[in-house]
Amino acid sequence: MNFLNAQLDGLLGRALEANRRGRLSSFITGPESPAIAIFDPVRVMQNQEGDWYGEHAGKWLSAAARAFARSQDAELGEKLRRVAGWLIERQDADGYLGNYAPNRRFMIPQPPKPLSWNGEPALRTWDIWTHSYLMLGFLELHRAMPEPAYLDAARRIGDLCWRTLVERGIDITSLGNHHGMSATVLLDPAAELYLRTGEPRYLELAETILAQADAHPELALLSKALAGTDAAEIATGKAYQLAWNLVGLAKLYKATGRAELRQAIETLWANIREHHLSLGGGPFGGVANRSREVFNPRGTFEPQAYVETCSTLAWIQLNRELLQISGEARYAEEIERSAYNDLLGALAPNGEDWCYYSFANGKRVHTTYWRCCKSSGAMALEELPPLAYGLGPQGLTVNLYGPSTVRLKLPDAGDVLLEQQTGYPFDGKLTLRLAEIEHEEARFTLRLRIPAWAEGASLRLNGEPLDLALPAGDYAAIERSWRRGDELALDLPMRIATHRRIHQNVQESRAPDGSPVRQLVLHHAYFALSRGPLVYASPLIDGFKTEETIRLPDAPEALWLRELPAGAGEEGPTIELALGYRAPLHFQPYYRAGGRDDGAWRLTWLSLAPTDPASPASES
Repeated sequence: MNFLNAQLDGLLGRALEANRRGRLSSFITGPESPAIAIFDPVRVMQNQEGDWYGEHAGKWLSAAARAFARSQDAELGEKLRRVAGWLIERQDADGYLGNYAPNRRFMIPQPPKPLSWNGEPALRTWDIWTHSYLMLGFLELHRAMPEPAYLDAARRIGDLCWRTLVERGIDITSLGNHHGMSATVLLDPAAELYLRTGEPRYLELAETILAQADAHPELALLSKALAGTDAAEIATGKAYQLAWNLVGLAKLYKATGRAELRQAIETLWANIREHHLSLGGGPFGGVANRSREVFNPRGTFEPQAYVETCSTLAWIQLNRELLQISGEARYAEEIERSAYNDLLGALAPNGEDWCYYSFANGKRVHTTYWRCCKSSGAMALEELPPLAYGLGPQGLTVNLYGPSTVRLKLPDAGDVLLEQQTGYPFDGKLTLRLAEIEHEEARFTLRLRIPAWAEGASLRLNGEPLDLALPAGDYAAIERSWRRGDELALDLPMRIATHRRIHQNVQESRAPDGSPVRQLVLHHAYFALSRGPLVYASPLIDGFKTEETIRLPDAPEALWLRELPAGAGEEGPTIELALGYRAPLHFQPYYRAGGRDDGAWRLTWLSLAPTDPASPASES
């Protein structure tokens, strides 16, 4: 599937415009901006620190280049040219473009690693990490502004990495923490550079990175993924780095077609999807472990766990790659779920402020100037416009829903303009209109994704019902001769859905006589709500409580769950939970629950009283 650049409007469109006018226009304005000034040669020569702040340059180049390509914002384009030109002028003759002093650079072999649980090298370093983002940034800029100097800058970094890792044989897992995962992310830009240029040495570089990653016992990326190892048990289980490594693995699969690579990615994707995502679709972690930002051990559930915005970026990118490889609807669904919930839930309306961590149950905290997640969130938003629509052998595909337009050229139809008119994600009624077709009539297939939650969806063509299978969780394909003005009306039922999760600890052993001993130590059950693609959350209960235990009525859900019309200035209905024994509780879409200001509280999961029925069979 080839992705098409679309114009997104509605909720996502407003977020994109806020991002362009906010973070992308103000964080970096030129070489004098702090995130770029750290690459000044005088400062670089003195930098003995081991931090990751150099990543912002590549992240901004990547996101801003995409924003420029879709908006043609002349001012943003000029900033891109100034910053890129300044960085290229300071790229060393050997291709180095980091911000580390010469004795701390990745080309210098590292001292032996200590035996630490988190796999940090003896000298902390994010040098390879920074160069990985710079390569991706220059490649994205070259796509938006095809000037040879931008591609050349990325190639020179790739050549330096090839000489270091392939010719000299330095082990990449010694050049990053989390047992090397913070360096083996280089797999992504290395494979991307090969896909863009066809140069064999970049494929050799990517294969070398994977071989070294797999040879590292604690990481063993390919072997553990193929063996079905839980994501939390690969290296340190760091969600952001592991997902980014899988993005690189997917690109290497596209370059080689090696079946075991795809098997490994899909196996680990399924593990993350089943055991390690929040209800809002982001990688869930931060509890029951010795480190922040890692996947929780399988089976661990805590409402106070959180999603790092950086890991949401990597998860969206992984699903992007798998959607392009397979064309399967489940990957588009994951992109949409995380975009409308955990991604938008981390963003402030001004497009500048972001949450580093988004808690299912917890306070909204906007992070500071240098934090990684502000740049990652900006990148993640810019991933969305090309993913809404795709074109491939199966036809023109609608992946993401929301008000939008896309213009494309089809072999038998010529220029086509497709409009999507809808109140989605708040309203399940969508109209897709062929506003323009160059030829009077053209035959092609239009595929519409039917979300997994949309059982009973219906479809009408020019006002007449279509007798067509609409499988929830898959695509519905309409093949016909199309004319200008044809309209498809898709109705996706948006019912309130209830979700329950169990957190229990069972100790199992054997008695002296050999008989099994099983002891239930704890058992907690939790309850949450969603509607269509949106997860719902409550602000502070009664205006001050940070958690609440509830007792659900025995009556059918329709008698104690209902939709209330949106209030003034609000989008989408409120869900009222009428428990009978207390004042009703009101839930709003997670991304805006409690307000989108710093310090607002959101409660997605409410604890269930011990007398309420909840069993593993009802987990979601």
